[in-house]
Order: sequence, then C-alpha cells, then structure tokens
Amino acid sequence: MSERRLEAVIDSSSIPIVPLPENPPSRAGSRRWILVAAALFAAAVLALFWFGWSRDGFQWALFINTFRKLDPFWLMAAALLALSTYLGRAIRWRVLIRPIKPVASLWNLFSATAIGFTAIVLFGRPGEMVRPLLIANKERLSFSSQVAAWFLERIYDLLMALLIFGFALSRVQSSGARVGEGLQWVLSIGGQAVGGLATICLFVLLMLRLFSEVARRRLLGALTFLPPNYYKRAEELITSFTHGVGSTRSALAVAQVFLLSVLEWVIIVGCNVCLFRAFPETAHFQLMDVLIFVGFVSFGSVVQIPGIGGGMQIVSIVVLTELFGMPLEFSTGVALVLWIITFVVIVPFGLLLAFREGLNWRKLRQLEQQAERLSQGAAS
Repeated sequence: MSERRLEAVIDSSSIPIVPLPENPPSRAGSRRWILVAAALFAAAVLALFWFGWSRDGFQWALFINTFRKLDPFWLMAAALLALSTYLGRAIRWRVLIRPIKPVASLWNLFSATAIGFTAIVLFGRPGEMVRPLLIANKERLSFSSQVAAWFLERIYDLLMALLIFGFALSRVQSSGARVGEGLQWVLSIGGQAVGGLATICLFVLLMLRLFSEVARRRLLGALTFLPPNYYKRAEELITSFTHGVGSTRSALAVAQVFLLSVLEWVIIVGCNVCLFRAFPETAHFQLMDVLIFVGFVSFGSVVQIPGIGGGMQIVSIVVLTELFGMPLEFSTGVALVLWIITFVVIVPFGLLLAFREGLNWRKLRQLEQQAERLSQGAAS
C-alpha cells in the first residue's frame, strides 16, 4: 500500500467527498460487457423461476389477487411505523457518538440515515458504509469512529433479534406446531445458536467497555516497527475507532442505547402487526403469531439456513408456508409487500434528501464506491 493511499484511508480528521476519476475507455468497455453479462444472467434466472413456477402450478392470479385485497389504512399505518424506525436509528446513533460529539445534529443524522439506507436498496450491502461516511462528513468526525458506531448498532440489533427469536422458539416448541423441513434445522439448533450468539454479543460489549484502552495500547505497541509517518496514521485510526466505541464505557449510555433498541424493535413488531392486518388472510393473527414470525425472520436473515439461505424475503416465504400453512402465492406477495414497506419506503425520502444536498445518481454511486474503498482499506 502506497503512502498516499494509506493517508487517504486512515485520515482521522475528515474525509471529504471527492469525485472519482473517470474510468479509462478500456476498463469502461470491460465493465459494460460485465453489466450486459450480469443482466443476461439475471434474465435467465428469472426465466427459470417463471418456468419452474408455471410447471409446478404457481397460480399467478392468486398472487396478483393478494395485492387487490390490501387494506390501505393498515398499509399506511405500517409504512408510517417503518419510517419512524429510521428516525429511531438516528436518535440511537446520536447516543452512540455522544462521547465524541456531545451535541450532534439530529437532522444530519436522520438525513444520513435515510440516504444510507437508500444506498443499501439501490447498491446492495456495499452501501452499508455510506451512512457512516456521510455522518463523518456532516458532523466532522473520523470515518473509523463512525464505523465503530455502526458496529455497535449491529451488535445491539443482533441482541434484540436473538431475544425475540428465543421467545418465538419457545412458544413454537411448547405449542407442538408442525414445522416443515425447511425450518427443522432452526428448531434443532436454534436454542444453542441463540445462546451462543447472545453470549458472543455480550462478551464483545463487555470487552469494549473494560479493555478497549488496553487493546489500543497493545495494538500500537505491536505496530512500532512501522515508519514514523505510517505509525502516526495507524495511531490516529486505532484511537478514533476506540473513541467511537466510547458509549460502552458509560453505564447510562449503555442503558439508553439498550432501551432505544427495545423501542426500535417494538416499533418493528408494530409495523408487522399493521402489515398482517392489511391482508384479510392474516388479519386474525394475534400478537404472539406476529412475534413468532418476526423472530424467525430476523434470525433467518442473520443466520443462513442450510438449503434455503438468508434474506428477509426468502425466510418470510418459508415461515408463512411451513409454519402458518399459507399458500406459496400469498406468502410471496406478503414477502414482497414487507420488503417494500420496511426498506423501499425510505427510498423516495432518501433520494429527495440526496438531491437536496447536491447528490445526484452519479455522485451517490461515487459516494458508495468511496465508502466501500475506505472500509476495505481500513480493514487491510
């Protein structure tokens, strides 16, 4: 890694958003062929799905009829609750960075959150780092400190998902419900997985609270062989990351983040309640049914289920068909609406906020590439 690249990656003062250089014609041409090949591959996959569904009797009329019977009132309520979760994430982020930014702008955090999740919808998981990069720029903080805040947010969300799944798992097992083959693996090792993952999360939070400064000193001690300019940059990077997890060293901050996480997931459950009320076929679902659904979906989205994989849409279909006995066509429609309500609903607001800040499609794409490059460079 050259000195110029290293300085660009681990600069802890600020990371300006600069336009990326245009690709040379040869590389642009090769990328164009890659995009064409990817589009043809996607079309082939869709054609195979269409053929398979048609051969196995997938009833498209039933699938389309699923959307015709939607209750607009409950659907709007679900959308409003889903939007409020993004505001909740901004409030929680402000608590996470309070040790290094006592008075952070909630509007800046919400704007970065909306644009960041829009980048995830448009560009996939590489867009995850857009939000930390935007917050670092808006609040004049280091990128690595915001990556640390993002890491803490993921730890708390995973804990909440595990708690809900553990509760759902106990209710399903005690009810004696018949579970299809796709979810047998979840029931067989779900309890052990919940205990193991929750223990890991709590251990990480404890280590960050008690030994982050010790770890910082030992890491820097192990890097003394670096040239002075490299060592200085590495010291700034490690120190800013340590400061980014500073909220774990305050019992009050930990309690606040935990309570905000609980509230966040209460709203998520409420969003799912409203969503199921919008469909006549699931309007009879009780709160316990919704908790079971959210628990299995959140767990399946985090842990790849053998033979099924991950992804909220796929796991939603499996849970509805094998646990609740819903038709495949209806389950597919519910999974699609759930994805739109929980993720796509923020895209219009994210695009408006991005354009308001002068970020058009090209600049937003460059921002995603810059965030991906910086995160890869910091990891290396």
